[in-house]
Amino acid sequence: MAKRSSLSIRIVEGKNLPAKDINGSSDPYCIVKVDNEPIIRTATVWKTLCPFWGEEYQVHLPPTFHAVAFYVLDEDALSRDDVIGKVCLTRDTLASLPKGFTGWAHLTEVDPDEEVQGEIHLRLEVVPGTPARRLRCSVLEARDLAPKDRNGASDPFVRVHYNGRTQETSVVKKSCYPRWNETFEFELEEGAAEALCIEAWDWDLVSRNDFLGKVVVNMQRLYAAQQEEGWFRLQPDQSKSQRGGKEQVAGCVSSPKHFQRTGPGSPLTASARGSLGSLQLEVRLRDEVVLPSRCYQPLVQLLCREVKLGTQGPGQLITIIEETTSTDRRQEVATNLLKLFLGQGLAKDFLDLLFQLELGRTSEANTLFRSNSLASKSMESFLKVAGMRYLHGVLGPIIDRVFEEKKYVELDPSKVEVKDVGCSGLHRPQTEAEVLEQSAQTLRAHLGALLSALCRSVRACPAVIRATFRQLFRRVRERFPSAQYENVPFIAVTSFLCLRFFSPAIMSPKLFHLRERHADARTSRTLLLLAKAVQNVGNMDSPVSRAKEAWMEPLQPTVRQGVAQLKDFITKLVDIEEKEELDLQRTLSLQAPPVKEGTLFIHRTKGKGPLTSSSFKKLHFSLTTEALSFAKTPSSKCVNELNQWLSALRKVSVNNSGLLGTYHPGVFRGDKWSCCHQKDKTGRGCDKTRSRVTLQEWNDPLDHDLEAQLVYRHLLGVEAVLREKHRELSGDTEADAVPAGSGEAPTDPLGELLQVLQDLREAHSASPPGPPPSEPGRLLELQT
Repeated sequence: MAKRSSLSIRIVEGKNLPAKDINGSSDPYCIVKVDNEPIIRTATVWKTLCPFWGEEYQVHLPPTFHAVAFYVLDEDALSRDDVIGKVCLTRDTLASLPKGFTGWAHLTEVDPDEEVQGEIHLRLEVVPGTPARRLRCSVLEARDLAPKDRNGASDPFVRVHYNGRTQETSVVKKSCYPRWNETFEFELEEGAAEALCIEAWDWDLVSRNDFLGKVVVNMQRLYAAQQEEGWFRLQPDQSKSQRGGKEQVAGCVSSPKHFQRTGPGSPLTASARGSLGSLQLEVRLRDEVVLPSRCYQPLVQLLCREVKLGTQGPGQLITIIEETTSTDRRQEVATNLLKLFLGQGLAKDFLDLLFQLELGRTSEANTLFRSNSLASKSMESFLKVAGMRYLHGVLGPIIDRVFEEKKYVELDPSKVEVKDVGCSGLHRPQTEAEVLEQSAQTLRAHLGALLSALCRSVRACPAVIRATFRQLFRRVRERFPSAQYENVPFIAVTSFLCLRFFSPAIMSPKLFHLRERHADARTSRTLLLLAKAVQNVGNMDSPVSRAKEAWMEPLQPTVRQGVAQLKDFITKLVDIEEKEELDLQRTLSLQAPPVKEGTLFIHRTKGKGPLTSSSFKKLHFSLTTEALSFAKTPSSKCVNELNQWLSALRKVSVNNSGLLGTYHPGVFRGDKWSCCHQKDKTGRGCDKTRSRVTLQEWNDPLDHDLEAQLVYRHLLGVEAVLREKHRELSGDTEADAVPAGSGEAPTDPLGELLQVLQDLREAHSASPPGPPPSEPGRLLELQT
């Protein structure tokens, strides 16, 4: 049994941010930190005080985390980025909101005395003495202290306060991982209620010292224990927060009452009046207790049996699950079911069953797969899980070209702005007709290149996707066999491939990891027009598509040619036999799939002294579940950021039995480590290995037990509806009891499902509770 926590985060937008640049605007972006560890950086939105991000993330993290903070900063090219403000949510706040927080939160000022991080290693003892006992405090070391100096480090020392006396350690220069190993003693007065306070400071020669954090020890607890040793989490100076109100603790919101649930134009509270603006967030905490695999086997086997039986099954559990799932939960449930069946090798069969169910209740061909049904949502998730690498290979070069050219493109005459284009010659500006013609040429070139890349990609498309599209194509052709529906099977494929996969990626390349930044306004318009053209091709150039936007007419020759190309591509795509599918899957199974790929720069320093020459070596790295390799030239195009690399490394190391508990974040230069100044090159690291905060990606390795737990949790939430459905189907309005003989024929799958839910509920009740989250200031165990 294991307890796992995850955060669903959506950073929507900001409003009324202060102007930080000389032009009266800002270039805002967000950084998300979990317990002071940066895990997410959004794109920068240029020249605006009301930025829209719309970025979504799923973060897996230890259940003992304390807080998640959202910082809004203004990016500057020549100087350090300006901090605008922050929103901080404690774990207790999120745990008190079962549906999560959704709404606007006012940005608060970032107080340096509240921006602390790191831990300090202390040994505390109550020593017998004559005539009175003594308190012995040994300050051993600290790790991950906040860098306060321009050199990226600090000059830390420690002050120990007790009973009116203060003693200090020596100063360790240029280190965020200092070691002191100094001991102080104080006389203990019987009955004294004063706490022991240990403060960490950054020493400065000219300006005042910077506060790094403190630990306050309850003496009554120490009297009872007589001795304690371990790592204590440094806490901020809460005196300012306490003066501001009890709801503000350590700069974080510990009560949901602090938030404004209305829009940013609503009246601000007294504590929020100011000019820092607001941030719209959607944050939801989920704690899952995952049982051993054997507990989920009955549920998994029951669902797999239903999929294998298909529409011939007696109870059609998949249909009942869809009927009892609300619209707002359908995407989540579809993703969980899809991953569960992927882990069992039944994803294609599951989707095939959904195709048949959808076709069975569809009478009009033009409405096929247009709703947000379980089939549509499951297929969307399937393409992202199985086809993201394929998407990057086809779309990556086209998207890069659009961003690099930065051309002004517009086809709608009512939106053409000639002043934005410049001059066609030395003296006269371009006319509207010239702008429209040049825009049409640019879009035709991009669309033609995209279609050509798509047509060449048949062999690059994953075998499981090709086989799934083959099933879809056949099922639709069987349902609509007449000649008037000749294009319907092709449109069924393109409704997913073009309309729900390629087009969204073209419009928002940042969200599909095709680019690190959002597009500016000019590039966004080009991408939107290109996505519209792709949709027209995907709709097989239907009259309805042409009638919507007549000004897209200049692209019609390319669209018509693209329709023929796309039909030829789909014909080849679905022409895959079972043997070929198995051969392709066997070939791929022998290759460890890359978790991350991209360019990293290796810093090289030659020699010592003021004339040291430094350079960066550019290498292309590939991380798989088996190895981290590099080469001088890239094998594929993929955009990666530092936090994504760290997250990927942590995921592939999760089952590494040789994983070190500590490491050195610095380098061994000369005769010592730069981080902690240790002289032993092979000694224990000065910082703990952080392996439990990871970002969820579509290509993550499947966690079978977690997916089964998520499916169970959803079914448990609709158990009352399932029982009512069971009464209707069985005609018994009295009985809640469910027959569940394991040797009996599966004549009542819904009854079996209810029994499985009951067994799982009992298994959860019988499982021992997990350890509670560590409280701030509580003694922390050394992570080794």
